[in-house]
Amino acid sequence: MAKLTIVRLGVDVPYEQAWALQRRVHSHRVTGSLGDTALLLEHAPVYTAGKRTAAHERPADDTPVVDVDRGGRVTWHGPGQLVGYPIMRVGDIGAYVHALEDAMIQICADFGVAVRRIEGRSGVWVPGEGGPDRALGAIGIRIAGGVTMHGFALNCANDLRWFNRIVPCGLADAAVTSLSQEAGRRIVVDEVMPYAEKRLAEALEAEPYEMHEEDLLQAVARQR
Repeated sequence: MAKLTIVRLGVDVPYEQAWALQRRVHSHRVTGSLGDTALLLEHAPVYTAGKRTAAHERPADDTPVVDVDRGGRVTWHGPGQLVGYPIMRVGDIGAYVHALEDAMIQICADFGVAVRRIEGRSGVWVPGEGGPDRALGAIGIRIAGGVTMHGFALNCANDLRWFNRIVPCGLADAAVTSLSQEAGRRIVVDEVMPYAEKRLAEALEAEPYEMHEEDLLQAVARQR
């Protein structure tokens, strides 16, 4: 079984800092000098826009948005939301996205929250049952050189009002929710993290191996 190196980057991580690290790890994964690696973290508050973002989906009050090279549209990242960036070689992109959805479905099930896929929409959802469907986990990826970048975001205990300034993922007819809201109790990222590591590795059919951030930075520096 292939190994998946999992690195926890901590909390309040600036988006640009994590993006730069992604690019460095990605370049070494493409050349084969690093193995498959997943970065797990909580970002400092930030709006990011994928390549398909329309002007009307951005914040109407001119709040800054970071334009990125992933697919998808505009979203928010910040405290209380678990973000995962698997940087790994893949062959079947559809199967890879399916695996990320599987991981989030299983994580939610571990906390007693039932989510599912919705045809034509990526990520995982709580059915609306008379109201709008509610997005609990989102996916936005990039594949270059056969290796993934970016990944998934799972709402755990984040303030959902951040999404009020945008049209999340370009879906005006949908709502946004979190594990905490659906479970009826506060579920923080630290509580979710060990489940996420296990379920992500299972979904990607890999053996998880934990690495400290400092060791990853040293490994990347040695490969320059």
